[in-house]
Amino acid sequence: MSIQLLKTKEEFTKVLNNEPIFFLLKHSLTCPISATAESEYEQFSQHSEVPCYELFVQDARDLSNQVASDYDVRHQSPQAILFKDQQVAWHDSHGAVTKQRLIKAVE
Repeated sequence: MSIQLLKTKEEFTKVLNNEPIFFLLKHSLTCPISATAESEYEQFSQHSEVPCYELFVQDARDLSNQVASDYDVRHQSPQAILFKDQQVAWHDSHGAVTKQRLIKAVE
């Protein structure tokens, strides 16, 4: 599956209301650690049935802050968040965002 970019709160809300399970990656465009996490996320998305979304923290700061606030998940980037039934089921950040950890989160 391809990764879809989210830019607005409205786009996120639509996904939240229509997808029973999905991943969201908060990605910093300027951080090398985030680039590594994004690469792992891309590898995961190519072999997963779970929809994968991404936001660029520099371009979607309002959305990034809303997710942190609404779901009580302290903002970090990179940060992968698994939503299931409109709730956060799992999250991790930085070097812990790997293809294998994403697979385990879904199991």
